[in-house]
Amino acid sequence: MTRDLFARHRAVLPDWLALYYEDPLEITHGEGRHVWDAAGNKYLDFFGGILTTMTAHALPEVTKAVAEQAGRIIHSSTLYLNRPMVELAERVAQLSGIPDARVFFTTSGTEANDTALLLATAHRRSNAILAMRNSYHGRSFSAVGITGNRGWSPTSLSPLQTLYVHGGVRTRGPYAHLDDRDFIDACVADLEDLLGHTRAPAALIAEPVQGVGGFTSPPDGLYAAFREVLHERGILWIADEVQTGWGRTGEHFWGWQAHGRNGPPDIVTFAKGIGNGMSIGGVIARAEIMNCLDANSISTFGGTQVTMAAGLANLNHLLEHDLQGNARRVGGLLIERLRAVAAQVPHVREVRGRGLMIGVELTRPGTDEADPEAASTVLEEARAGGLLVGKGGGHSTSVLRIAPPMSLTVAEAEEGAAILERALRSI
Repeated sequence: MTRDLFARHRAVLPDWLALYYEDPLEITHGEGRHVWDAAGNKYLDFFGGILTTMTAHALPEVTKAVAEQAGRIIHSSTLYLNRPMVELAERVAQLSGIPDARVFFTTSGTEANDTALLLATAHRRSNAILAMRNSYHGRSFSAVGITGNRGWSPTSLSPLQTLYVHGGVRTRGPYAHLDDRDFIDACVADLEDLLGHTRAPAALIAEPVQGVGGFTSPPDGLYAAFREVLHERGILWIADEVQTGWGRTGEHFWGWQAHGRNGPPDIVTFAKGIGNGMSIGGVIARAEIMNCLDANSISTFGGTQVTMAAGLANLNHLLEHDLQGNARRVGGLLIERLRAVAAQVPHVREVRGRGLMIGVELTRPGTDEADPEAASTVLEEARAGGLLVGKGGGHSTSVLRIAPPMSLTVAEAEEGAAILERALRSI
């Protein structure tokens, strides 16, 4: 049955639409932290639909909210008042830390970042954008134009002039040998030098933890130091929180807060986890930035009632059950467990991450050369053992990405770590 579906998939969908596994997997249903395939096999889910199933599969509060809202009205567009949209916007604005915040809802992280770029370039009257090397911000024409990861940027054509900055990857590149303080100083000096050779950019866009890039991050405080340089020149700071928001990193509710000594970003984008699988993205910005557009606009599907109902129920569950705290506690245990395993597996270069956002980088033993074949082997072996993980990485897809629902239990973390240990030892 699955092979037939795979043949049909290939006959009607694009060749560049990536699928995991030599024998692709059809997931039919899920509950909690587990999913099942069409053959009835059960898996512990350590990837959550690319960090999207944030709280749990089939979370009763969310499914109930969706069903009840769908029984009333599913959609009306932004041309009409929408109570669930206003209520979720109020909650998000309050949680953002941005003064006088305005919220605009989209259907995806790509669309959210695209909107943020529109706001920044219009507000600043500049089409120059600073972005981080190894970054990923979506698959729209503007988003791939600011993506610093070659594997996910299919064209060099872009409506934007993009300038790439050092700092998103701590353990590779020309500054990797420096300690954290000197690393930050070197990256700031590079930024200042870059700004001396270009017209004033509209904004810097950065992921606090680079998602597709392999869960890499700079030392805490880098973006605060960047902010000082940017603020002097009126350049905006956009924090791409599509993967890091809502407490996923454990230590903070937003990833930018690890770099927040100079206050919140000018613009924050979000998506993925807030909808727990429903299509929600969005942009938060100060009113003067959000309201700078001098033309009408709407969003047909952004903020539709059924997705907003899901987002409200999901956010309430997350806050009431302190899933941020759970991500910190269980994620910390999982990272240490995986680091103990890594010390005995020559292919593992580094285990890194925060909370329940963990990367395991694989290289050829004794070198820094990426080993995507080893990553594929582990992906397959983990699946055979009943565990689903993801892949990523800037130098090739050689980083295992681990991001389970934030309600993961200690027992499930240990179970997943044991399966992953066996898979790593099989390389």
